[in-house]
Amino acid sequence: MKRLLPFLRPFLGFLALAAGMVLLQAYANLALPDYMARIVNVGIQQAGVERPLPQALRETTFRRVALFLSPEEKARLEAAYRRLTPGSSEAAAYVDRFPLLKREPVYVLREGITAQERAGLEALLARPLVLVAALERMETNPEMARQMLPGLAERLGQIPPGMSLWDVLPRLPQSAKQAMLDSLERRFQALGGEPALRQAAARVVRAEYEALGMDMARLQARYILRVGGEMLLVALLAAAATVAAGYFAARLAAGLAHDLRQALVRHVMAFSAAELERFSTASLITRATNDITQIQTTLNILVRMAFFAPFMGLGALWLALTKAPNMWWTLALAVLLVVLLIAVVFALVIPRFRKIQEQVDRVNRVVRENLTGMMVVRAFNREDHEASRFDVENRTLTRLTLFVNRVFVVVMPFMMLVMNAAIVGILWVGAHEVAQVHIRLGDMMAFMQYAMMVVFAFMMMSMVFVLYPRADVSAHRVADVLEQPITITEPRGPALVPRPFVPRVEFREVSFRYPDAEADMLRAITFRVEPGQVVGIIGTTGSGKSTLVNLIPRFYDVTAGSLLVSGLDVRAWPLAELRKRIGYVPQRATLFQGTVESNLRMAAADADEATLWEALRVAQADFILEHPKGLQAEVAQGGSNFSGGQRQRLTIARALVKRAPIYIFDDCFSALDYATEARLRRELRTYLRGSTVFIVSQRVASIMHADLILVLDQGRLVGLGTHEELLATNEVYRDIALAQLGNDVGR
Repeated sequence: MKRLLPFLRPFLGFLALAAGMVLLQAYANLALPDYMARIVNVGIQQAGVERPLPQALRETTFRRVALFLSPEEKARLEAAYRRLTPGSSEAAAYVDRFPLLKREPVYVLREGITAQERAGLEALLARPLVLVAALERMETNPEMARQMLPGLAERLGQIPPGMSLWDVLPRLPQSAKQAMLDSLERRFQALGGEPALRQAAARVVRAEYEALGMDMARLQARYILRVGGEMLLVALLAAAATVAAGYFAARLAAGLAHDLRQALVRHVMAFSAAELERFSTASLITRATNDITQIQTTLNILVRMAFFAPFMGLGALWLALTKAPNMWWTLALAVLLVVLLIAVVFALVIPRFRKIQEQVDRVNRVVRENLTGMMVVRAFNREDHEASRFDVENRTLTRLTLFVNRVFVVVMPFMMLVMNAAIVGILWVGAHEVAQVHIRLGDMMAFMQYAMMVVFAFMMMSMVFVLYPRADVSAHRVADVLEQPITITEPRGPALVPRPFVPRVEFREVSFRYPDAEADMLRAITFRVEPGQVVGIIGTTGSGKSTLVNLIPRFYDVTAGSLLVSGLDVRAWPLAELRKRIGYVPQRATLFQGTVESNLRMAAADADEATLWEALRVAQADFILEHPKGLQAEVAQGGSNFSGGQRQRLTIARALVKRAPIYIFDDCFSALDYATEARLRRELRTYLRGSTVFIVSQRVASIMHADLILVLDQGRLVGLGTHEELLATNEVYRDIALAQLGNDVGR
């Protein structure tokens, strides 16, 4: 994929936006389990009491808590709370909130307490609150009190009859009270440390609120609705970020695919015949469609998952361990199983991806050959053979694809098995942790959700690992085409176009060899064509006739020697300027889907309608002249709705519309009958007067009236002259002429 990275530069903005939205999505998703844990831990278990700092305390509770504080700490407590008495003017504002204030004094937390002061008060009150609550529960059980308060029996012997525990506690020295607090601290350290102590203190605060007569149902509902509303907003933010990330990733992937196709087609359009021979047509079509689609699909997924999965996985892993560090091994086991599965899948499917893409090429090639050669297949009754040949390639592709898909089919159930096993393990271990007060229920539920996020993150990364190699194979195939050097290039310093242009063509010791060929196709060809001359080229099959004329518009470059047009070497001509002056009719008549007019205007888009009709008349295209739709007659793909001779005449007409100073007719009269060809040549002599014309033909009759005839044999120029001169002096030409014309050879 790195070979195609330069094409990503125009879309870096979309990449940044997609990455930002993905990270926002992951951050929001990571926040959701914590909200759920707060709803369970605080909203349900603690009835909405979020912090272990009471907003109000009964006078009894306040005094009992103060027993376990040092004088300095007691002073801080009294400074933070103010005592309200029933019936006072200050109490009126708090009666509805704390109904007990109608009958008893209540200590209310002062307003304006800073966050730092609140944190200090929470740390100050957590242990005394829990200790007071425990002592109140043990008040009816002296034996339990002695176990809870070490050394109490030794100091007082026993609690005197008629006295309560709270009558005895004020008589104890501060060191004994501190020992009780330290004993409580050790117990909670064994249960889970500070979080367990804060949770116990919050439950004490809840009980205090109930004793004050507060509406706990309303307090609980208010907390759940507030936190639930925040959770809903975060979920909506995650959804919006997901949609935005998908949009930006799609724009990025689609834009890259568009630019790749555009670049690929433009690059291939600049290929010479030498480059086209390196890549089959079927392979180029596959690379421009299937391979780029693979890149687009993978990039769309990759942009979202490459940022989302690692951030989500690492974030969820860290948050899970902060929620329940004792349960780390359950998560590690699940991750290990997922990683092992990814490794196995990677080893199995990656080698198949290149084979799949190569097999798609083969299937496309067989289909293309059968469609283009359908008439030949039918003529030789080879339908069954060709169907069997396609079936072999199709079955191979199906087998490879099924193997990959079967591997993926196994992956998902295994992943679900790992996930469900992880859930069972977390519930089993977590239940024991909750029972031992090492973690809270909400934290266990959050840990389970974070564990699922970790597993899902590894699943997504596994998809990236699986999809990326196939896209990488496709990217290399596309890059191979884009990086293919073009042999026919613009000159580095284009020479000035000769003014005026003279349609003179000169070959000077020209030799040519096809790429990777062992011998030259043309050898030391030398001749000169003056402006306005008609040149006929004839020779045995494979003698290099078409190759010779294809050198003039630079479809190939000469291997040795030089080829001059208007006195300037063709390699010094700007390609567009050179080809603008050449009308070319290939051996194979090629038409494009559209109308007759759209095909003719390929030669000259600004040609007027009269020029189009004149070109059709000269080309003997009577079937269009008499057609009801005329120039708007439809042309099917490849011109399949016309006969071979009709297609040839339309391609000739297309070249004539150009009104070029040089024309090349590469054996393009072969599908015409002799009478039609004779009329066509007669019209061409008038229409092309002043133009230099090259006519390649297998028929002597087509070139016998040319001003100059070239005779080729095995790549060499063995004859040069007029029809009469060659009959008298050239054996090769004479043999061809006698074979075709017989007694009329001299006419």
